[in-house]
Amino acid sequence: MPEEVWTIEELVALTEEVQQGEVEYRGKRFLFQYCELTEAEEPKIAMPEEDASADVKNEFYTKVGTKRILTMVDKANKKNPEGATLTDELWETLPATLRFHITAEVLQLKDNIAENFING
Repeated sequence: MPEEVWTIEELVALTEEVQQGEVEYRGKRFLFQYCELTEAEEPKIAMPEEDASADVKNEFYTKVGTKRILTMVDKANKKNPEGATLTDELWETLPATLRFHITAEVLQLKDNIAENFING
């Protein structure tokens, strides 16, 4: 099987392409859109102090992850307003399990989740 190699042009184009996400939740599909971010578009949040508690550090990483997902969704919504199904305002009202599935889909964590939580 031939190995495909990305070109730099293809990778750069990904940051402008509106991608469609889909997760299954309670027997139904939920569709949403998002865009990859450039480094300049990545959310900037001040890191906690090195000696901060584990709880504080975990809260920080949760905030960063959520902000990143919402920035990716917002970017897509601006490029394709007709396809917007998810917004910052709606995010907080969604069931936490659905938010977890969306995050895993966007960050392509499905294999890690299956490996660490389902299979092992």
